[in-house]
Amino acid sequence: MNVYAVVLAAVSSFLLGGLWYSPALFGRAWNRENGGEVPQGHPAKVFGISFAFSLLAAFAFAWWLGPAPELRKALLCGAVVGFGMVAASFGINYQFAQRSGKLWAIDGGYHIAQFVLFGLILGLWH
Repeated sequence: MNVYAVVLAAVSSFLLGGLWYSPALFGRAWNRENGGEVPQGHPAKVFGISFAFSLLAAFAFAWWLGPAPELRKALLCGAVVGFGMVAASFGINYQFAQRSGKLWAIDGGYHIAQFVLFGLILGLWH
């Protein structure tokens, strides 16, 4: 496993999340769908824990893909994991929590993009 590629994948996920949930993309809609209040929390804790989870997800995905995945396979696996595992699992939880389809699309879409990005990085950088 290429540790540098895993760290870059985690950083890319973190940056993607910053853009995805910003007012420039889906931040305002995400806030409305969550009741309109901006969640509170200490920024260092929120960002630190979020990065740790990004690193864990990138490491687990890289381990699952193997040491030198072909780019096409890595991208396809990213889409399958992002949509078929993560977004689908969110869909189950969101149904029981009576959360909106729009919120599911925003959160699920982020994770689809996240894992496809992981696949791109890991598929290009062996």
